[in-house]
Amino acid sequence: MKMNSVAAAAVVVLTSLALGACVSQSAYDQQAAELQQAQAQIQQLQAQLAQSKAEQDFVEASDYLFPSGGFELSPAGQNELATNIAPKLRNLQNAKIVVFGYTDNAPVGPELKRRGVPDNLVLSTRRASTVATFLIAQGVNPNITSAKGFGDTHPVASNATPEGRAKNRRIVITVQGPGAAGLSS
Repeated sequence: MKMNSVAAAAVVVLTSLALGACVSQSAYDQQAAELQQAQAQIQQLQAQLAQSKAEQDFVEASDYLFPSGGFELSPAGQNELATNIAPKLRNLQNAKIVVFGYTDNAPVGPELKRRGVPDNLVLSTRRASTVATFLIAQGVNPNITSAKGFGDTHPVASNATPEGRAKNRRIVITVQGPGAAGLSS
């Protein structure tokens, strides 16, 4: 008899626990709807983040754009920018265009020093500014265009070989923001 009352007590406790853990169907439906709404908001935010992080890079060899040891655009460099880059950037409004300049680690020569270019950082900045100014002259929005030089601080190849140094002498035109997603390089 004592065993039956223990079993009955256990059934009562288990039933109470089971009923206490249950929620009404309406409360469950409400929580499910809130979860779906939160998941939709997360997806929307992820899409916005992906769009704002959209980025397109155009990489040009400085040796092609500029004469050796110079920062004025060569005729071939002007042609490259005018025919292949500027038309892609002209109609952008909701984007940010940054022209980055880079060099190898070879010291600047005496001719550049006489022209007010004491080091690679200044050389890379002048080259980036020259490209940005040229793009603006080609109709690219000046309000979204800027330039920055990094000198030899971000190599993409070893400076130990002529080929590596050539890869490090480059201009990178970066388009960031919603307009970048529709560009093709």
